This record gives sequence, C-alpha cells and structure tokens, in this order.
Amino acid sequence: MLALFKKTLPWRTVLCLSAAAMLWGASQAAAAEAARRGSLPAVQSGSSSAAGIVDPAAARKELYEQMSAATGIPWFRFAAIDQYERTIAKKKAPADALAPSRITAISIPGPVWSGPLNPDQADNSPDSISFFGGMGVDGSGDGLADSSNDADLLYSMARHLLKYGNSVNDFSIGVWEYYHNGRAAQRVAQFAKLYEHFGRLDLSGSAFPLPLGNKYAYRSTWGTGRSWGGARIHEGTDLFAPQGLPVRSTCFGIVETKGWNRYGGWRIGIRDIENRYHYYAHLSGYDKSVTRGDIVTPGQIIGWVGSSGYGSPGTQGKFPPHLHYGIYRDRGTTEWAFDPYPLLKQWENQEYRALRKNKKSK
Repeated sequence: MLALFKKTLPWRTVLCLSAAAMLWGASQAAAAEAARRGSLPAVQSGSSSAAGIVDPAAARKELYEQMSAATGIPWFRFAAIDQYERTIAKKKAPADALAPSRITAISIPGPVWSGPLNPDQADNSPDSISFFGGMGVDGSGDGLADSSNDADLLYSMARHLLKYGNSVNDFSIGVWEYYHNGRAAQRVAQFAKLYEHFGRLDLSGSAFPLPLGNKYAYRSTWGTGRSWGGARIHEGTDLFAPQGLPVRSTCFGIVETKGWNRYGGWRIGIRDIENRYHYYAHLSGYDKSVTRGDIVTPGQIIGWVGSSGYGSPGTQGKFPPHLHYGIYRDRGTTEWAFDPYPLLKQWENQEYRALRKNKKSK
C-alpha cells in the first residue's frame, strides 16, 4: 500500500469536509484554468501517442522522452518506474484491466490521485484535486487530471519526484517516499541503471548458463528434498559439469549479490529487467572483473563451476562439482522461486538453433 500521505491535521479535515459541497459543483472553466497553470500542452496523452504506432515499446519511449524534455527528468527514470509497476502488476479481471489506449503500466490509487478526503474518488478536476491534497495534475493540456491518461500519470509522478530534487539520490528518495518500500526503491534504481546503460527498452536477450556441448548434464530437480541445514526443498536445477567450466550470465542484468552463502557457497545473484533474480551457486570462483552493481550481458562469464558450500567460508567438496541455478520473481512485497528447468531447456535449444543457422549462412 502506498504511503504518500501523512496524517491530515484536524483543521485541514474540517476545511476539506466543509468545502466539499462547494467544490463538487465547481465550474469546468475554473478547473481548466487551474489545469493550464500546471499542465504540459506539448506532451501527448498515451492514447494519442499510441495512435498509428505498431511498436508499444517505441510509443512508450517516445512518451518518456517527451516528458523528459518537459520536466528535466531523464527518460530512463520514467521507464524504470513504469517497468517496476509492470513487473509487480497482478492479474486483473477484465473489468479492472487498463484501458486499451494505455501504453504505460503506472497506476496511482484513487485516494492518492484525488486526495484521501476527496468525496469524489474519480475526480478529474485539477482544481479540486489540488484542494484535497491529491497527486493528480494535467500533463496533456486537456484541462483534466485523468488517472487513466498516460501523460497525466507521468507528469503527476514527475511533479512528485521533483519535490526532492533531480540527482540520483534525490530520485531514490522520491521513489521511496512514493512506495515507502526499500525494495521498490532498489528495483527502480537498478532498472534505471540498466536502461541508461543500454539506451533502449528491449533487454530481452538470454543465454544458457554453461557453454554448449556434452560436458554437462541436468534434469528437473525442482522440489526434491534437502536436509543439510534443516529440512527444505530444492529451489532450482543442478547442472553437473567439470570443475572449472565457465558459468555465464543468462540475461541482461545487474549484479545484486556476490560472496559466500553457507548453503550456496561462492554464489552470485543477478537481477534482470523483468524483476527476476538469477542465482548461481557452488562456484569455484568469480571472474575478477565482475563486482556488485556491475551490468552484465547474456553469455558473459561470471565465474566457474565448483563444489563450494555447506559450511563455513571456503568449504569445498561435500558434493560433486555442479552449478545450482535458481530463479526468483519479485512481486513487490514477496519474492518466490519457480522451476527454472523449462527456461533452461528453452535457452539451450535457442542457442543450438542459432548456431545451426549461423553455420548454414556461411
């Protein structure tokens, strides 16, 4: 739950309630004038931007860049917030689904958009929304603060963020003040770093975690029992391979964790743009050029197969050399593991097909 608003003072509450009836019938002309004072007429709404554009990602990036030009906030920060909202969005009933014209996934709850004491939680008048302390403003220049309009949503978010400044740290503070969730602030910062580095929205490439060949073997080991350190299930797939075989990043991502874990030994964790955490365990060592906070690409070597773990730092050899590969999805408040075996088979087959295609083309 968002915690953007602090407790409303009693005198404010009284004023709001007493003025509700008057503002309820405020003229559209007054609302339009207030909207013009804080709107961005040059920025197109989401529905207008999407018209005639086949590629949704291109439409979103165009909107981010328009809003960046109008506010000074880099486009990749808008993209990061939008992507975070996209990754934590839960399945909705058709009646609650986003309007077909929407191209972003940002959704601001009614009490935050319209104001917690606003009697009209569907209010789109910038004048009355401002009176009740709501976040919504007009970003498209149509005189309305529409919570289903992409430009209005992005500009409202921009207005919130700019209250804290425009540096990297200021941005993180603004994101935290919006979500009141440290994990959300971390994820948005990671996504912004990825988008800034690559300069594009499409970061969907993948690779098998080991070099293709006959030196490894694996099968689905999800859910099998484990007893060391207490009864638990196996949350991943074991790929048995010779000691020292290179381990590769499966994705475009950012190194989130690196170091010793008594269960996983020398392990490394990478967060991708889909808010999935890729976990590589039991390594014999790391590529020295890879550190926490670094950006990696599919196929990049990050370490080597080993048999570390099940003890204090440096413990080796309690099981045959192998790579434990796990994958976890963050939903905002919880992070849960799912079986990586189908993805591993998919990535392996994709690489084999790409190799065959390259051979035929030569």
